[in-house]
Amino acid sequence: MKIIPILLVAILLLCVHIGIAQKQPVSYSVQGTIADSSTRKPLTFITVNLMKGPDTALKVDYSKADGFFSFTGLEAGSYWLVMAGVGYRTKRIPIELRDSLQKEVELGTVLLSPDIVGLQEVVVTAAKQIVKQEIDRISYNLQADPESKVVNVLEMMRKVPLLSLDGDNNILMKGNSDFKIFINGKPSSMMERNYKDILRSMPASSIERIDVITSPPAKYDAEGLAGIIDIITTKKLDNGYNGSINFSERFPVGGPGLGGSVSAKLGKFGVSAFGGASLYNNLPVRGGVQRVTTGEQPTNLLQEGTTGSKSRTSYLGYEMSYEIDAQNLLVAQFNLNGNQLTGNSLQTSLLTTSGVYQQGYTLENNRTGDGQGVDASLNYQRSFRADKNRLLTLSYRYLSYRDGQHSNLSITERMNYILPDYQQVNDQSFAEQTFQLDYVHPIKKHQIEAGIKGILRDNQSNFQYAVADSVTREYVIQPAISNRFKNTQNVFGAYATYQYSLKSWGVKAGLRIEETVIDADFISVDAKLQRTYFNLIPSVSVNRKLENSAGFTLSYTQRIQRPGINQLNPFVDRSNPNFERSGNPELRPALVNDIQVTYSRPAKAQLNIGLGFTFFRNLVFTVSVYDSATNITRTSYGNTGTAKLPSLYVNLSYSITKQWNLSANSRAAYGMVQGLVNSVLIKNSGLMYNVAVSTNYRLPKDWRLTANVQLNGPSINLQGNTNSLLATSLSINKDLIKDKLVLAGSVSNPFRTYRKYLSNTFGPDFEQTSFRWDYYRSFTASLNYKFGTLKETIKKSKRGIRNDDVLSGN
Repeated sequence: MKIIPILLVAILLLCVHIGIAQKQPVSYSVQGTIADSSTRKPLTFITVNLMKGPDTALKVDYSKADGFFSFTGLEAGSYWLVMAGVGYRTKRIPIELRDSLQKEVELGTVLLSPDIVGLQEVVVTAAKQIVKQEIDRISYNLQADPESKVVNVLEMMRKVPLLSLDGDNNILMKGNSDFKIFINGKPSSMMERNYKDILRSMPASSIERIDVITSPPAKYDAEGLAGIIDIITTKKLDNGYNGSINFSERFPVGGPGLGGSVSAKLGKFGVSAFGGASLYNNLPVRGGVQRVTTGEQPTNLLQEGTTGSKSRTSYLGYEMSYEIDAQNLLVAQFNLNGNQLTGNSLQTSLLTTSGVYQQGYTLENNRTGDGQGVDASLNYQRSFRADKNRLLTLSYRYLSYRDGQHSNLSITERMNYILPDYQQVNDQSFAEQTFQLDYVHPIKKHQIEAGIKGILRDNQSNFQYAVADSVTREYVIQPAISNRFKNTQNVFGAYATYQYSLKSWGVKAGLRIEETVIDADFISVDAKLQRTYFNLIPSVSVNRKLENSAGFTLSYTQRIQRPGINQLNPFVDRSNPNFERSGNPELRPALVNDIQVTYSRPAKAQLNIGLGFTFFRNLVFTVSVYDSATNITRTSYGNTGTAKLPSLYVNLSYSITKQWNLSANSRAAYGMVQGLVNSVLIKNSGLMYNVAVSTNYRLPKDWRLTANVQLNGPSINLQGNTNSLLATSLSINKDLIKDKLVLAGSVSNPFRTYRKYLSNTFGPDFEQTSFRWDYYRSFTASLNYKFGTLKETIKKSKRGIRNDDVLSGN
């Protein structure tokens, strides 16, 4: 598509031309020095608000060590300066900026009078807003939630609007497992490979907030059906340093974990880092599967056994920024992560026909796995002297990860079963390079943004299947069912967005063009597959502000589900001889249309309500087919169906008293799916819901008590469903040193030792139920310490690479 580069250049040239042709408005500035009225000494850290009205703050600054403050880039008009500091009376000064000959207003020395009170100590307490609704996202402030000091990030997800955890602790966004997870606004290899292990080892106390981007604008890649989850590890940093460290222990399931973050700024140079490591022990649990088939020769298969595993996970993220001058900024990022897994399972299998034993065996599987990931990025940002919000950004990013899986399977107690002992190995890797150019041009109440992007992806897999020789006991590779697979996926895109703000209205609309070129190569069998796709993706959001900061948001977006290596990899997992699982290299991208309307009201009772309707086409479903000739159920992926999903979510936070808070996060949706399975039309539907209720109470002497109840209804897919879930937890934490050192403990599901997990699957000629009894009761203890002091804000690039377009397949 040669038209794409031409269109991109035309968009950027148009934006630049508009900016050059636009007459620059008159820019004003205000500055002054704040001092004590009695001693005449300069006052530092006095907050200075530039107000347009009684309740409308346009900008905020604070006085430096010499008492100086300033505001620049102001339009003509009437303003108020409001100055406030602890121990001083608030002062209001009217400012008129209308004289074009006096663009700089010098206030000189402004004196503040001490506020004499009859108390030895004054404590100001304000409740932070936990949930915040913006035009295209919902933010959850973890620092405002006291339970963040005792649990990990994965467990906190159930409290975030539109997010929930299923019975296997997989995150669902709007009931969908297809989404992207960012770290500080950027994708990371640690979230591409196995997000559960990373988030489970990441203390929630090291996270500032979680943003749920429900309607990603056109500047984001079109992939990710449900949207984007952005985990912000640190807030804007100041001159100096700060950090936090958390140590935790969880038992009987789980283990020790250590994590934290640190940030520092010295002049124009700033750094921030976060990292952690954990051991996680899954004690052996009982489980299995029962399958009943119909047809000419009905069968009943029952498998039962135990499964346990141990894993080690570590991660490290690092970001560095350097302010070359007031208009030029460099930001570099580097992340590492890795994990190791060992596991063992032992199961018996018995196949019967009309009550007669046909086949049986005992299978032991000793498995190991390891993986590493790395990503690095470099961003150059150029702002303009006339308008600091006018930005040009050049970005480059490299990401790669590798996963290795090895299984050694031995079979004993055979009855009419001749398959020899065997081994299977699957080494798969993913590499990606991204080049991106973004331009942002604000024009008064308008903002135009455009950009071009190229993503070069390389997926590879080397899988081998080997059987033990009956005489030598050496393992011999079977070429017929082993293969090397390579898949390249190149995406070229361009976008343009327009944003407009007028009093109580805001509009953001955009259009994205993407061309996808796929080239698959089955190296061992000399077979190839080539495809090209072209997509035009619109998005629009309209926001209406009401009184008391309430507001409505209406949004529409179209998204793409572009399969990743886990769905494309043709490796056949034969670790259970009666159930095979593989990917499908012929998968095509799927489309989704999503419309939402939300209402938010921040008050004593913070309320967020949303209604949505989602329609999926060519959706990638898991497809299971039973083969009566081999008694094997084969599961793969296919673009086989459509789905409709009307939904409602409600999030409420209410302060009953100054000490007692109650919050609820709930969602309900009715899923309607249909698709072809083995040339037979399958339909499934049902109500899906989740409710998470949390309450916390602040006790005397800095103790806090928190209780949680979570109810998840059944999940619905094309060929089955899962059972519901009820979970409870109780936690308590104590500030040993105010806002510095916190000791916390919790118990999860104190009234139940085990939880039964059921997953039902049906097809044209079979029904099967997988079952498992998981350890449910657990105990956690943690110690969290914060340190450091900060003064001046560190700069970060406002634009960067965000590759949110590949389905992870977890």
